[in-house]
Amino acid sequence: MNELLARKFIYQNARPLDLARWQFCFENGSREAVFTALAVYQNDDGGFGHGLEPDCWNPNSSPIQTWTATEIIRETGLEEKEHPLVQGILRYLASGKDFDGHTWANTITTNNDAPHAPWWQHTSNHEISYNPTASLITFIFEFADSESELFALALKLAKEAYLYFKSHFPLESVGNVACFVKLYDYLKESIVNIQIDLTEFKDLLQRQIQHVLTYDVDTWLVDYACKPSFFISSKSSDFYIENQEICELECEFIERTQESDGSWAITWSWSDYPEAWSISKNWWKSDWIIKYLKFVKTFR
Repeated sequence: MNELLARKFIYQNARPLDLARWQFCFENGSREAVFTALAVYQNDDGGFGHGLEPDCWNPNSSPIQTWTATEIIRETGLEEKEHPLVQGILRYLASGKDFDGHTWANTITTNNDAPHAPWWQHTSNHEISYNPTASLITFIFEFADSESELFALALKLAKEAYLYFKSHFPLESVGNVACFVKLYDYLKESIVNIQIDLTEFKDLLQRQIQHVLTYDVDTWLVDYACKPSFFISSKSSDFYIENQEICELECEFIERTQESDGSWAITWSWSDYPEAWSISKNWWKSDWIIKYLKFVKTFR
């Protein structure tokens, strides 16, 4: 793996946001530079849009794009609850927009008005999804006032989410599973008083992860395969020991599949909007460079 080539790709191709993320993660860059770039994607309602999630160019706020912002904020390790980006997100989540009383919408109608991947196409027959709700719940727990109505709502939603997970086990959606892992990881370390059997949750998730992982490593290069990095971000993860071997295989995969321009192949595409996809694909390459390097540096 050639980190200098990866760096060159980032500096030549990345959005300002992903360049700031690279500099923060690997070059002692500032957290505020990341936030300055991220703020460009935030709307007046506090939610995020404008293609922050590269597969959805909808300028309007949506739960998925707002969740993407929460992941970037957490990548920086921010703890300041009063930060304007954080307060905007909490305002959006408390507003009831794109929320049905139980989950925030996985897709919204205005997605269809902008370039997007087929999985972000909004239809009237969409199934219940806890992507991104199960993860957004943890953001509320972390940053909202514990006496607020939003925090109380998150307590209720967390219980509902767990009951849904148990009653629909095993899930087939990788995105749903990843969000449930984030919910478990947060609850395990938090002091939130919630009636969830975390031992049972962990055991179910262990089996769930093994159910959705793609064990045929050869397919990772050509398909949107489910890899351990989707769920496991450190050796302290409760799911690392059982999946240690496949985590090592992913490190080896990353090290041997870097392309000559310093990036890694993006193994999915859109069926429509070819011009937009050619741009989005480069955005994804920058994101995956950052994620892959972080993964290898963590597990090696």
